[in-house]
Amino acid sequence: MGTTRRLFDLLKGKETSSAEVLLANRSENDWKEYQRDEILDIVDNTSKGLLSLGLVKGDRVAIMSGNRPEWNFADFACNQLGIATVPLYPTLSEQDLAYILNDADIRLAFVSNQELTEKLEKAIREKELNIDIYTFDQVAGHKNFLELYEAGKQQSVDLQPYNEAVHEDDLLTLIYTSGTTGKPKGVCLTHKNIISNVDACRHLLTEEYRKALSFLPLCHIFERMVVYLYISEGLQIYYAENLDNIVADINEVKPDVFTTVPRVLEKVYDKIVEKGKALTGIKKALFFWALNLGHQFKEPPLNSGWYNFKLSIARKLIFSKWKDALGGHIKLIISGGAALQERLARIFWAADIKVLEGYGLTETSPVVAVNSWAETDVKFGTVGRVLANLNVKIANDGEILVKGPSITPGYYKNEEATKETIDSEGYLHTGDIGELTTDGFLRITDRKKEMFKTAGGKYVAPQVLENKLMESTLIGQVMVLGENQRFPSALIVPAFEELEKWCKHKGIPFGDKQEAVKNEQIIAKYQQIVDKANADFGQWEKIKKFVLLPAEWTIDNGELTPKLSLKRKVILQKYADIITDIYAEHQ
Repeated sequence: MGTTRRLFDLLKGKETSSAEVLLANRSENDWKEYQRDEILDIVDNTSKGLLSLGLVKGDRVAIMSGNRPEWNFADFACNQLGIATVPLYPTLSEQDLAYILNDADIRLAFVSNQELTEKLEKAIREKELNIDIYTFDQVAGHKNFLELYEAGKQQSVDLQPYNEAVHEDDLLTLIYTSGTTGKPKGVCLTHKNIISNVDACRHLLTEEYRKALSFLPLCHIFERMVVYLYISEGLQIYYAENLDNIVADINEVKPDVFTTVPRVLEKVYDKIVEKGKALTGIKKALFFWALNLGHQFKEPPLNSGWYNFKLSIARKLIFSKWKDALGGHIKLIISGGAALQERLARIFWAADIKVLEGYGLTETSPVVAVNSWAETDVKFGTVGRVLANLNVKIANDGEILVKGPSITPGYYKNEEATKETIDSEGYLHTGDIGELTTDGFLRITDRKKEMFKTAGGKYVAPQVLENKLMESTLIGQVMVLGENQRFPSALIVPAFEELEKWCKHKGIPFGDKQEAVKNEQIIAKYQQIVDKANADFGQWEKIKKFVLLPAEWTIDNGELTPKLSLKRKVILQKYADIITDIYAEHQ
Protein backbone atom coordinates (compact mmCIF):
# COMPACT_ATOMS: atom_id res chain seq x y z
CA MET A 1 0.00 0.00 0.00
CA GLY A 2 1.31 3.51 -0.85
CA THR A 3 2.70 5.82 1.79
CA THR A 4 -0.28 8.17 2.01
CA ARG A 5 -3.45 6.41 1.04
CA ARG A 6 -5.12 6.57 4.43
CA LEU A 7 -5.27 9.69 6.55
CA PHE A 8 -3.08 8.41 9.40
CA ASP A 9 -0.28 7.84 6.86
CA LEU A 10 0.14 11.64 6.84
CA LEU A 11 1.07 11.53 10.51
CA LYS A 12 2.99 8.26 10.49
CA GLY A 13 4.90 9.00 7.29
CA LYS A 14 8.54 10.09 7.27
CA GLU A 15 7.82 13.65 6.17
CA THR A 16 8.36 15.26 9.57
CA SER A 17 11.14 15.11 12.14
CA SER A 18 10.09 13.54 15.45
CA ALA A 19 11.70 16.39 17.42
CA GLU A 20 9.75 19.09 15.55
CA VAL A 21 6.75 20.72 17.22
CA LEU A 22 3.63 19.78 15.25
CA LEU A 23 0.73 20.93 17.46
CA ALA A 24 0.35 23.51 20.21
CA ASN A 25 -2.34 25.31 22.17
CA ARG A 26 -2.47 27.93 24.88
CA SER A 27 -1.91 26.61 28.38
CA GLU A 28 -2.39 29.24 31.10
CA ASN A 29 0.07 31.97 30.07
CA ASP A 30 2.21 29.90 27.73
CA TRP A 31 1.88 27.41 24.88
CA LYS A 32 1.75 23.65 25.41
CA GLU A 33 3.67 22.14 22.49
CA TYR A 34 3.55 18.55 21.23
CA GLN A 35 6.28 16.95 19.16
CA ARG A 36 5.61 14.24 16.59
CA ASP A 37 6.80 11.27 18.70
CA GLU A 38 4.68 12.49 21.63
CA ILE A 39 1.64 12.80 19.35
CA LEU A 40 2.14 9.28 17.96
CA ASP A 41 2.34 7.92 21.52
CA ILE A 42 -0.94 9.62 22.52
CA VAL A 43 -2.71 8.61 19.30
CA ASP A 44 -1.61 4.94 19.44
CA ASN A 45 -2.49 4.50 23.12
CA THR A 46 -5.86 6.22 22.64
CA SER A 47 -6.54 3.77 19.77
CA LYS A 48 -5.75 0.88 22.10
CA GLY A 49 -8.06 2.43 24.72
CA LEU A 50 -10.88 2.54 22.13
CA LEU A 51 -10.27 -1.13 21.28
CA SER A 52 -10.45 -2.02 24.99
CA LEU A 53 -13.96 -0.51 25.06
CA GLY A 54 -15.02 -2.84 22.25
CA LEU A 55 -15.11 -0.28 19.43
CA VAL A 56 -14.48 -1.74 15.99
CA LYS A 57 -13.92 -0.68 12.38
CA GLY A 58 -17.10 0.89 10.99
CA ASP A 59 -18.22 2.44 14.30
CA ARG A 60 -18.79 6.18 14.60
CA VAL A 61 -17.37 8.50 17.25
CA ALA A 62 -18.38 12.15 17.74
CA ILE A 63 -16.02 15.05 18.53
CA MET A 64 -17.58 18.19 20.02
CA SER A 65 -14.86 20.68 20.84
CA GLY A 66 -13.13 23.88 19.89
CA ASN A 67 -9.71 23.72 18.20
CA ARG A 68 -7.08 22.00 20.36
CA PRO A 69 -4.52 19.19 19.91
CA GLU A 70 -6.85 16.68 21.58
CA TRP A 71 -9.20 17.12 18.59
CA ASN A 72 -6.45 15.72 16.35
CA PHE A 73 -5.46 13.01 18.85
CA ALA A 74 -9.03 11.68 18.97
CA ASP A 75 -9.42 12.00 15.19
CA PHE A 76 -6.23 10.09 14.32
CA ALA A 77 -6.85 7.49 17.07
CA CYS A 78 -10.19 6.72 15.41
CA ASN A 79 -9.20 6.88 11.75
CA GLN A 80 -6.28 4.47 12.08
CA LEU A 81 -8.78 1.86 13.33
CA GLY A 82 -11.29 2.53 10.57
CA ILE A 83 -13.66 4.27 13.01
CA ALA A 84 -15.35 7.28 11.40
CA THR A 85 -15.41 10.60 13.27
CA VAL A 86 -18.46 12.83 13.32
CA PRO A 87 -17.58 16.46 14.15
CA LEU A 88 -20.28 18.35 16.04
CA TYR A 89 -20.35 22.14 16.00
CA PRO A 90 -20.45 23.49 19.57
CA THR A 91 -23.10 25.95 18.30
CA LEU A 92 -25.53 23.27 17.03
CA SER A 93 -29.12 23.68 18.17
CA GLU A 94 -30.29 21.02 20.65
CA GLN A 95 -32.75 19.73 18.07
CA ASP A 96 -30.06 19.25 15.37
CA LEU A 97 -27.62 17.78 17.89
CA ALA A 98 -30.11 15.13 19.05
CA TYR A 99 -30.96 14.34 15.41
CA ILE A 100 -27.29 13.85 14.39
CA LEU A 101 -26.37 11.71 17.42
CA ASN A 102 -29.28 9.41 16.61
CA ASP A 103 -28.93 9.41 12.82
CA ALA A 104 -25.17 8.70 12.88
CA ASP A 105 -25.48 5.89 15.45
CA ILE A 106 -22.77 7.45 17.64
CA ARG A 107 -21.19 5.03 20.14
CA LEU A 108 -18.79 7.38 21.94
CA ALA A 109 -18.28 11.14 22.10
CA PHE A 110 -15.22 13.25 22.89
CA VAL A 111 -16.28 16.59 24.40
CA SER A 112 -14.08 19.53 25.37
CA ASN A 113 -15.63 21.10 28.48
CA GLN A 114 -18.40 21.09 31.07
CA GLU A 115 -20.80 23.36 29.17
CA LEU A 116 -20.73 21.18 26.03
CA THR A 117 -20.90 17.99 28.11
CA GLU A 118 -24.17 19.21 29.66
CA LYS A 119 -25.50 20.15 26.21
CA LEU A 120 -24.59 16.71 24.84
CA GLU A 121 -26.09 14.86 27.83
CA LYS A 122 -29.39 16.67 27.30
CA ALA A 123 -29.49 15.58 23.64
CA ILE A 124 -28.59 11.99 24.61
CA ARG A 125 -31.41 11.90 27.18
CA GLU A 126 -33.90 13.29 24.66
CA LYS A 127 -33.29 10.40 22.25
CA GLU A 128 -32.60 7.85 25.03
CA LEU A 129 -29.25 6.97 23.46
CA ASN A 130 -26.41 4.92 24.91
CA ILE A 131 -23.27 7.00 24.27
CA ASP A 132 -20.05 7.01 26.32
CA ILE A 133 -18.65 10.51 26.97
CA TYR A 134 -14.94 11.30 27.44
CA THR A 135 -13.98 14.89 28.22
CA PHE A 136 -10.79 16.76 27.28
CA ASP A 137 -11.03 19.10 30.30
CA GLN A 138 -11.52 17.65 33.75
CA VAL A 139 -15.31 17.56 34.24
CA ALA A 140 -16.62 16.28 37.59
CA GLY A 141 -18.48 12.98 37.31
CA HIS A 142 -17.17 12.25 33.82
CA LYS A 143 -14.50 10.03 32.33
CA ASN A 144 -11.50 11.94 31.04
CA PHE A 145 -9.62 11.55 27.77
CA LEU A 146 -6.45 10.74 29.75
CA GLU A 147 -8.20 7.72 31.31
CA LEU A 148 -8.67 6.29 27.83
CA TYR A 149 -5.01 6.96 27.05
CA GLU A 150 -3.89 5.30 30.30
CA ALA A 151 -6.17 2.31 29.68
CA GLY A 152 -4.58 1.96 26.25
CA LYS A 153 -1.09 1.94 27.75
CA GLN A 154 -2.02 -1.20 29.69
CA GLN A 155 -2.90 -3.05 26.47
CA SER A 156 -0.21 -4.99 24.60
CA VAL A 157 -1.90 -4.69 21.21
CA ASP A 158 -0.16 -4.58 17.83
CA LEU A 159 -1.92 -1.84 15.86
CA GLN A 160 -0.34 -2.86 12.54
CA PRO A 161 -3.11 -5.32 11.53
CA TYR A 162 -5.74 -2.70 12.39
CA ASN A 163 -3.93 -0.13 10.22
CA GLU A 164 -3.65 -2.57 7.34
CA ALA A 165 -7.37 -3.33 7.50
CA VAL A 166 -8.17 0.32 6.71
CA HIS A 167 -8.57 1.03 2.99
CA GLU A 168 -8.65 4.30 1.09
CA ASP A 169 -12.32 3.89 0.21
CA ASP A 170 -13.38 3.40 3.85
CA LEU A 171 -15.48 6.07 5.50
CA LEU A 172 -13.20 8.56 7.28
CA THR A 173 -15.71 11.09 8.49
CA LEU A 174 -19.39 11.91 8.44
CA ILE A 175 -19.99 15.67 8.33
CA TYR A 176 -23.50 16.99 8.81
CA THR A 177 -24.08 20.13 6.81
CA SER A 178 -26.28 22.69 8.46
CA GLY A 179 -28.90 23.03 5.79
CA THR A 180 -30.69 26.37 5.62
CA THR A 181 -33.89 24.32 5.66
CA GLY A 182 -34.85 20.85 6.81
CA LYS A 183 -32.80 18.28 8.68
CA PRO A 184 -28.98 18.22 8.46
CA LYS A 185 -27.55 15.86 5.84
CA GLY A 186 -24.58 13.60 6.64
CA VAL A 187 -21.87 13.94 3.97
CA CYS A 188 -19.74 10.78 3.71
CA LEU A 189 -16.05 11.42 3.04
CA THR A 190 -13.51 8.65 2.60
CA HIS A 191 -9.77 8.57 3.27
CA LYS A 192 -9.20 8.84 -0.49
CA ASN A 193 -11.51 11.87 -0.78
CA ILE A 194 -9.55 13.93 1.72
CA ILE A 195 -6.04 12.64 0.87
CA SER A 196 -6.65 13.50 -2.80
CA ASN A 197 -7.60 17.05 -1.81
CA VAL A 198 -4.54 17.41 0.46
CA ASP A 199 -2.30 16.20 -2.40
CA ALA A 200 -3.92 18.58 -4.92
CA CYS A 201 -3.35 21.56 -2.57
CA ARG A 202 0.31 20.93 -1.70
CA HIS A 203 1.43 23.57 -4.20
CA LEU A 204 -0.04 26.25 -1.88
CA LEU A 205 2.72 25.78 0.70
CA THR A 206 6.44 26.20 0.15
CA GLU A 207 9.39 25.17 2.34
CA GLU A 208 9.70 28.66 3.80
CA TYR A 209 6.39 28.24 5.67
CA ARG A 210 7.08 26.92 9.16
CA LYS A 211 4.26 28.13 11.42
CA ALA A 212 0.50 28.25 11.04
CA LEU A 213 -2.18 29.67 13.30
CA SER A 214 -5.54 27.90 13.31
CA PHE A 215 -8.76 29.54 14.52
CA LEU A 216 -11.49 28.53 12.06
CA PRO A 217 -13.44 25.57 13.50
CA LEU A 218 -11.97 22.11 12.89
CA CYS A 219 -15.58 20.90 12.69
CA HIS A 220 -15.62 22.51 9.25
CA ILE A 221 -13.95 20.55 6.44
CA PHE A 222 -12.07 23.65 5.16
CA GLU A 223 -9.95 24.13 8.29
CA ARG A 224 -9.69 20.41 8.90
CA MET A 225 -8.29 19.63 5.45
CA VAL A 226 -5.85 22.53 5.70
CA VAL A 227 -4.64 21.27 9.11
CA TYR A 228 -4.05 17.84 7.52
CA LEU A 229 -2.09 19.66 4.79
CA TYR A 230 0.00 21.47 7.43
CA ILE A 231 0.70 18.16 9.21
CA SER A 232 1.73 16.45 5.97
CA GLU A 233 4.15 19.31 5.25
CA GLY A 234 5.53 19.37 8.80
CA LEU A 235 4.27 22.86 9.74
CA GLN A 236 3.89 23.84 13.39
CA ILE A 237 0.20 24.41 14.10
CA TYR A 238 -0.79 26.73 16.94
CA TYR A 239 -4.46 26.68 17.94
CA ALA A 240 -5.97 30.01 18.95
CA GLU A 241 -8.38 29.79 21.88
CA ASN A 242 -10.97 32.08 20.36
CA LEU A 243 -11.37 35.05 18.06
CA ASP A 244 -11.42 37.48 21.02
CA ASN A 245 -7.71 36.89 21.62
CA ILE A 246 -6.70 36.51 17.99
CA VAL A 247 -4.54 39.66 17.74
CA ALA A 248 -2.45 38.64 20.78
CA ASP A 249 -2.14 35.07 19.43
CA ILE A 250 -1.00 36.29 16.01
CA ASN A 251 1.64 38.52 17.58
CA GLU A 252 2.93 35.75 19.85
CA VAL A 253 2.96 32.94 17.30
CA LYS A 254 4.10 35.11 14.34
CA PRO A 255 2.57 32.72 11.77
CA ASP A 256 3.64 32.44 8.13
CA VAL A 257 0.17 31.32 7.12
CA PHE A 258 -3.41 31.10 8.36
CA THR A 259 -6.85 30.50 6.90
CA THR A 260 -9.77 32.82 7.41
CA VAL A 261 -13.25 33.77 6.28
CA PRO A 262 -13.82 37.12 4.49
CA ARG A 263 -15.68 38.58 7.50
CA VAL A 264 -12.48 38.46 9.62
CA LEU A 265 -10.43 40.10 6.84
CA GLU A 266 -13.06 42.82 6.47
CA LYS A 267 -12.76 43.58 10.20
CA VAL A 268 -8.94 43.65 10.02
CA TYR A 269 -9.11 46.05 7.07
CA ASP A 270 -11.71 48.28 8.76
CA LYS A 271 -9.57 48.55 11.90
CA ILE A 272 -6.50 49.50 9.84
CA VAL A 273 -8.48 52.21 7.99
CA GLU A 274 -9.85 53.46 11.30
CA LYS A 275 -6.28 53.91 12.60
CA GLY A 276 -5.40 55.72 9.38
CA LYS A 277 -8.29 58.16 9.89
CA ALA A 278 -6.94 58.98 13.35
CA LEU A 279 -3.59 60.13 11.89
CA THR A 280 -2.94 63.78 11.12
CA GLY A 281 -0.96 65.86 8.65
CA ILE A 282 1.60 64.22 6.37
CA LYS A 283 1.17 60.80 8.04
CA LYS A 284 -2.53 60.76 7.24
CA ALA A 285 -1.92 61.95 3.68
CA LEU A 286 0.68 59.21 3.14
CA PHE A 287 -1.60 56.55 4.60
CA PHE A 288 -4.47 57.35 2.23
CA TRP A 289 -2.09 57.78 -0.73
CA ALA A 290 -0.85 54.21 -0.06
CA LEU A 291 -4.41 52.92 0.44
CA ASN A 292 -5.57 54.44 -2.83
CA LEU A 293 -2.52 53.01 -4.60
CA GLY A 294 -3.26 49.58 -3.11
CA HIS A 295 -6.80 49.61 -4.46
CA GLN A 296 -5.36 50.07 -7.97
CA PHE A 297 -3.21 46.93 -7.63
CA LYS A 298 -3.61 44.55 -10.58
CA GLU A 299 -2.42 40.98 -11.07
CA PRO A 300 1.38 41.39 -10.62
CA PRO A 301 2.47 41.03 -14.28
CA LEU A 302 -0.03 43.76 -15.26
CA ASN A 303 1.35 46.49 -12.97
CA SER A 304 3.57 49.06 -14.69
CA GLY A 305 7.16 49.82 -13.68
CA TRP A 306 6.09 53.28 -12.46
CA TYR A 307 3.30 51.75 -10.38
CA ASN A 308 5.71 49.21 -8.86
CA PHE A 309 8.16 52.00 -7.99
CA LYS A 310 5.41 53.89 -6.11
CA LEU A 311 4.27 50.64 -4.49
CA SER A 312 7.78 49.91 -3.18
CA ILE A 313 7.67 53.27 -1.37
CA ALA A 314 4.15 52.58 -0.02
CA ARG A 315 5.25 49.16 1.21
CA LYS A 316 8.24 50.60 3.03
CA LEU A 317 6.41 53.51 4.64
CA ILE A 318 2.89 52.16 5.24
CA PHE A 319 2.21 48.54 4.31
CA SER A 320 5.15 47.15 6.33
CA LYS A 321 3.16 48.20 9.43
CA TRP A 322 0.21 46.08 8.23
CA LYS A 323 2.50 43.04 8.16
CA ASP A 324 3.81 43.91 11.63
CA ALA A 325 0.23 44.01 12.92
CA LEU A 326 -0.15 40.42 11.67
CA GLY A 327 2.94 39.19 13.52
CA GLY A 328 5.58 40.36 11.03
CA HIS A 329 6.08 36.99 9.29
CA ILE A 330 2.77 36.60 7.47
CA LYS A 331 3.22 35.48 3.85
CA LEU A 332 -0.06 33.86 2.99
CA ILE A 333 -3.73 34.00 4.02
CA ILE A 334 -6.16 31.49 2.53
CA SER A 335 -9.75 32.74 2.43
CA GLY A 336 -12.79 30.50 2.02
CA GLY A 337 -16.32 29.84 3.20
CA ALA A 338 -17.85 32.87 1.43
CA ALA A 339 -17.14 35.35 -1.36
CA LEU A 340 -14.20 37.69 -0.77
CA GLN A 341 -14.53 41.31 -1.85
CA GLU A 342 -12.20 41.79 -4.80
CA ARG A 343 -10.89 45.11 -3.41
CA LEU A 344 -9.71 43.31 -0.25
CA ALA A 345 -7.69 40.78 -2.25
CA ARG A 346 -6.08 43.63 -4.23
CA ILE A 347 -5.20 45.76 -1.21
CA PHE A 348 -3.67 42.88 0.79
CA TRP A 349 -1.60 41.74 -2.21
CA ALA A 350 -0.43 45.34 -2.59
CA ALA A 351 0.63 45.20 1.07
CA ASP A 352 2.68 42.06 0.21
CA ILE A 353 0.25 39.84 2.12
CA LYS A 354 -1.00 37.30 -0.39
CA VAL A 355 -4.66 36.50 0.19
CA LEU A 356 -5.73 33.46 -1.81
CA GLU A 357 -9.43 33.09 -2.41
CA GLY A 358 -10.63 29.53 -2.90
CA TYR A 359 -13.92 27.72 -3.36
CA GLY A 360 -15.33 24.40 -2.32
CA LEU A 361 -18.03 22.44 -0.54
CA THR A 362 -18.14 19.85 2.22
CA GLU A 363 -19.13 17.40 -0.54
CA THR A 364 -15.86 18.10 -2.42
CA SER A 365 -13.50 17.60 0.57
CA PRO A 366 -13.59 20.72 0.17
CA VAL A 367 -11.38 22.61 -2.34
CA VAL A 368 -12.52 22.76 -5.97
CA ALA A 369 -10.47 25.78 -7.06
CA VAL A 370 -8.00 28.16 -5.42
CA ASN A 371 -5.77 31.04 -6.44
CA SER A 372 -2.02 30.59 -6.01
CA TRP A 373 0.74 32.65 -4.39
CA ALA A 374 2.57 32.52 -7.74
CA GLU A 375 2.32 35.97 -9.32
CA THR A 376 1.33 34.56 -12.71
CA ASP A 377 -1.31 32.24 -11.23
CA VAL A 378 -3.79 34.60 -9.58
CA LYS A 379 -6.83 36.42 -10.95
CA PHE A 380 -8.73 38.80 -8.70
CA GLY A 381 -12.49 38.40 -8.71
CA THR A 382 -12.14 34.65 -9.29
CA VAL A 383 -11.70 31.68 -6.92
CA GLY A 384 -8.62 30.53 -8.83
CA ARG A 385 -7.83 27.66 -11.14
CA VAL A 386 -9.62 24.35 -10.77
CA LEU A 387 -7.43 21.78 -8.97
CA ALA A 388 -5.42 19.58 -11.34
CA ASN A 389 -7.17 16.34 -10.29
CA LEU A 390 -10.72 17.65 -10.77
CA ASN A 391 -12.93 18.08 -13.81
CA VAL A 392 -15.28 21.07 -13.75
CA LYS A 393 -17.91 21.87 -16.36
CA ILE A 394 -20.62 24.51 -16.49
CA ALA A 395 -24.18 23.24 -17.10
CA ASN A 396 -26.56 24.97 -19.53
CA ASP A 397 -28.17 26.90 -16.67
CA GLY A 398 -24.74 28.05 -15.42
CA GLU A 399 -24.46 25.58 -12.54
CA ILE A 400 -20.95 24.39 -11.65
CA LEU A 401 -20.55 20.61 -11.89
CA VAL A 402 -17.52 18.82 -10.40
CA LYS A 403 -16.11 15.33 -10.85
CA GLY A 404 -12.98 13.74 -9.36
CA PRO A 405 -11.41 11.78 -6.47
CA SER A 406 -12.44 14.24 -3.74
CA ILE A 407 -16.19 14.01 -4.47
CA THR A 408 -18.32 12.43 -1.74
CA PRO A 409 -19.71 8.95 -2.47
CA GLY A 410 -23.03 10.32 -1.15
CA TYR A 411 -25.18 11.27 1.83
CA TYR A 412 -25.46 8.93 4.81
CA LYS A 413 -28.69 6.89 4.75
CA ASN A 414 -30.13 9.29 2.17
CA GLU A 415 -30.12 7.80 -1.32
CA GLU A 416 -32.66 10.31 -2.60
CA ALA A 417 -30.46 13.30 -1.74
CA THR A 418 -27.43 11.51 -3.24
CA LYS A 419 -29.25 10.99 -6.56
CA GLU A 420 -30.39 14.61 -6.59
CA THR A 421 -26.82 15.86 -6.12
CA ILE A 422 -24.62 13.41 -8.06
CA ASP A 423 -25.69 12.60 -11.62
CA SER A 424 -25.28 9.33 -13.52
CA GLU A 425 -21.93 10.51 -14.96
CA GLY A 426 -20.54 11.10 -11.47
CA TYR A 427 -20.73 14.91 -11.60
CA LEU A 428 -21.66 16.64 -8.36
CA HIS A 429 -24.16 19.49 -8.84
CA THR A 430 -22.82 22.26 -6.58
CA GLY A 431 -25.86 24.54 -6.52
CA ASP A 432 -23.52 27.42 -7.41
CA ILE A 433 -23.63 29.45 -10.61
CA GLY A 434 -20.33 30.29 -12.26
CA GLU A 435 -18.18 30.55 -15.35
CA LEU A 436 -14.72 29.46 -16.46
CA THR A 437 -12.50 32.18 -17.93
CA THR A 438 -10.58 31.51 -21.14
CA ASP A 439 -7.39 31.05 -19.09
CA GLY A 440 -8.94 28.47 -16.75
CA PHE A 441 -10.01 30.49 -13.70
CA LEU A 442 -13.36 29.82 -12.04
CA ARG A 443 -15.64 32.73 -11.22
CA ILE A 444 -18.65 32.26 -8.92
CA THR A 445 -21.58 34.51 -9.73
CA ASP A 446 -24.19 33.24 -7.27
CA ARG A 447 -25.89 30.42 -5.42
CA LYS A 448 -28.42 28.80 -7.73
CA LYS A 449 -30.84 28.35 -4.83
CA GLU A 450 -30.41 31.95 -3.69
CA MET A 451 -31.10 33.63 -7.04
CA PHE A 452 -34.61 34.96 -7.23
CA LYS A 453 -36.94 36.16 -9.93
CA THR A 454 -38.79 39.45 -9.57
CA ALA A 455 -42.43 39.84 -10.53
CA GLY A 456 -41.16 41.26 -13.84
CA GLY A 457 -39.49 37.90 -14.61
CA LYS A 458 -35.92 39.19 -14.19
CA TYR A 459 -33.34 37.13 -12.27
CA VAL A 460 -31.41 38.81 -9.45
CA ALA A 461 -28.22 37.42 -7.84
CA PRO A 462 -28.41 38.71 -4.25
CA GLN A 463 -24.82 37.87 -3.24
CA VAL A 464 -23.35 40.20 -5.84
CA LEU A 465 -25.44 43.10 -4.52
CA GLU A 466 -24.66 42.15 -0.91
CA ASN A 467 -20.91 42.08 -1.54
CA LYS A 468 -21.08 45.53 -3.10
CA LEU A 469 -22.97 46.92 -0.10
CA MET A 470 -20.53 45.26 2.32
CA GLU A 471 -17.77 47.47 0.93
CA SER A 472 -19.13 50.16 3.23
CA THR A 473 -17.62 50.08 6.74
CA LEU A 474 -21.03 51.16 8.08
CA ILE A 475 -22.71 47.91 7.01
CA GLY A 476 -22.30 44.92 9.33
CA GLN A 477 -24.68 42.46 7.64
CA VAL A 478 -27.08 42.63 4.72
CA MET A 479 -29.61 40.45 2.96
CA VAL A 480 -31.12 41.31 -0.41
CA LEU A 481 -34.58 39.90 -1.15
CA GLY A 482 -37.42 40.28 -3.64
CA GLU A 483 -38.68 36.89 -4.82
CA ASN A 484 -41.82 37.50 -6.96
CA GLN A 485 -41.85 41.16 -5.92
CA ARG A 486 -41.72 44.21 -8.17
CA PHE A 487 -38.18 45.15 -7.09
CA PRO A 488 -35.29 44.02 -4.81
CA SER A 489 -35.09 45.38 -1.28
CA ALA A 490 -32.60 44.90 1.56
CA LEU A 491 -32.49 44.20 5.28
CA ILE A 492 -29.41 45.95 6.66
CA VAL A 493 -27.77 45.48 10.06
CA PRO A 494 -25.50 48.49 10.64
CA ALA A 495 -21.92 48.05 11.90
CA PHE A 496 -22.98 49.79 15.12
CA GLU A 497 -19.49 50.52 16.46
CA GLU A 498 -18.56 52.32 13.23
CA LEU A 499 -21.96 54.02 13.04
CA GLU A 500 -21.60 55.40 16.55
CA LYS A 501 -18.19 56.90 15.63
CA TRP A 502 -19.67 58.41 12.46
CA CYS A 503 -22.53 59.93 14.47
CA LYS A 504 -20.11 61.41 16.99
CA HIS A 505 -18.01 62.92 14.19
CA LYS A 506 -21.13 64.44 12.57
CA GLY A 507 -22.67 65.57 15.84
CA ILE A 508 -25.71 63.32 15.34
CA PRO A 509 -27.32 61.83 18.49
CA PHE A 510 -26.91 58.03 18.44
CA GLY A 511 -28.98 56.99 21.48
CA ASP A 512 -29.35 53.22 21.59
CA LYS A 513 -29.55 50.83 18.62
CA GLN A 514 -33.35 50.95 18.50
CA GLU A 515 -33.27 54.76 18.26
CA ALA A 516 -30.34 54.83 15.81
CA VAL A 517 -32.07 52.72 13.15
CA LYS A 518 -35.05 55.12 13.17
CA ASN A 519 -32.96 58.34 13.03
CA GLU A 520 -33.73 60.23 9.80
CA GLN A 521 -30.14 61.47 9.36
CA ILE A 522 -28.76 57.96 9.79
CA ILE A 523 -31.31 56.53 7.34
CA ALA A 524 -30.31 59.25 4.86
CA LYS A 525 -26.65 58.20 5.17
CA TYR A 526 -27.56 54.57 4.40
CA GLN A 527 -29.62 55.77 1.43
CA GLN A 528 -26.40 57.34 0.06
CA ILE A 529 -24.56 54.00 0.55
CA VAL A 530 -27.33 52.07 -1.22
CA ASP A 531 -27.45 54.62 -4.09
CA LYS A 532 -23.69 54.33 -4.57
CA ALA A 533 -23.86 50.50 -4.67
CA ASN A 534 -26.87 50.58 -7.05
CA ALA A 535 -24.86 52.54 -9.65
CA ASP A 536 -23.13 49.34 -10.84
CA PHE A 537 -26.34 47.40 -11.49
CA GLY A 538 -29.15 47.18 -14.04
CA GLN A 539 -32.47 48.91 -13.37
CA TRP A 540 -34.21 45.63 -12.40
CA GLU A 541 -31.43 44.77 -9.89
CA LYS A 542 -31.32 48.08 -8.03
CA ILE A 543 -32.39 48.07 -4.38
CA LYS A 544 -35.42 50.38 -4.20
CA LYS A 545 -36.04 50.14 -0.47
CA PHE A 546 -34.24 49.02 2.68
CA VAL A 547 -34.84 48.71 6.41
CA LEU A 548 -32.22 49.11 9.15
CA LEU A 549 -32.41 46.44 11.87
CA PRO A 550 -31.34 46.98 15.49
CA ALA A 551 -30.01 43.47 16.21
CA GLU A 552 -27.15 41.50 14.65
CA TRP A 553 -27.87 38.08 13.11
CA THR A 554 -26.16 35.28 15.03
CA ILE A 555 -25.62 31.51 14.99
CA ASP A 556 -27.28 31.18 18.42
CA ASN A 557 -30.45 32.88 17.18
CA GLY A 558 -30.55 30.54 14.18
CA GLU A 559 -30.06 33.23 11.51
CA LEU A 560 -26.53 32.12 10.51
CA THR A 561 -25.04 28.72 9.75
CA PRO A 562 -21.90 27.74 11.72
CA LYS A 563 -19.76 29.08 8.87
CA LEU A 564 -21.60 32.42 9.09
CA SER A 565 -23.70 32.08 5.91
CA LEU A 566 -27.15 33.66 6.03
CA LYS A 567 -30.05 31.29 6.71
CA ARG A 568 -32.19 33.19 4.25
CA LYS A 569 -35.45 31.32 4.86
CA VAL A 570 -35.15 31.81 8.63
CA ILE A 571 -34.49 35.55 8.20
CA LEU A 572 -37.40 35.88 5.75
CA GLN A 573 -39.75 34.23 8.27
CA LYS A 574 -38.43 36.22 11.23
CA TYR A 575 -38.86 39.58 9.52
CA ALA A 576 -41.99 38.68 7.53
CA ASP A 577 -43.98 41.64 8.92
CA ILE A 578 -41.24 44.16 8.07
CA ILE A 579 -40.92 42.68 4.56
CA THR A 580 -44.71 42.86 4.09
CA ASP A 581 -44.56 46.57 5.03
CA ILE A 582 -41.72 47.23 2.56
CA TYR A 583 -43.79 45.96 -0.35
CA ALA A 584 -47.22 47.08 0.93
CA GLU A 585 -46.26 50.72 0.38
CA HIS A 586 -45.55 50.00 -3.27
CA GLN A 587 -48.56 47.93 -4.24
